[in-house]
Amino acid sequence: MKRMHVGLVVEDVAASVTFYTRLFGQPPSLEKPDYAKWMLDDPRINFSITSRGSTPGDVHLGIQAEDEAELGELRERWTATGSETLDRKALTCGYQTQNKTWVRDPEGVRWEAFHTYAVTDTFGKSESEER
Repeated sequence: MKRMHVGLVVEDVAASVTFYTRLFGQPPSLEKPDYAKWMLDDPRINFSITSRGSTPGDVHLGIQAEDEAELGELRERWTATGSETLDRKALTCGYQTQNKTWVRDPEGVRWEAFHTYAVTDTFGKSESEER
């Protein structure tokens, strides 16, 4: 089952972890000094924060696939939009290794579809973030 993803740039990760832990009623499932992620079931969302990024408040959107088959389904849907897509494998992004596909909507909003298959000790920035 797919999960909505919202990634938010924050200035103070520790203060934001405290706030979102109270807001969501649970601690992050992954926490680093510059990053935290909550895997919520109600609502079903992967919500992450990081102090790495351009401006606090910047948001990126995506859909997390449970496996490569779901990611393949998302790739097909996104290709069917007629917009250009970009596929990458084995990217390190936010302390995780992922396969990804990106597409932009008609207004230029970038969406990512991804499957996470490993956690790393190194923060990686998705190569499509400048796209």
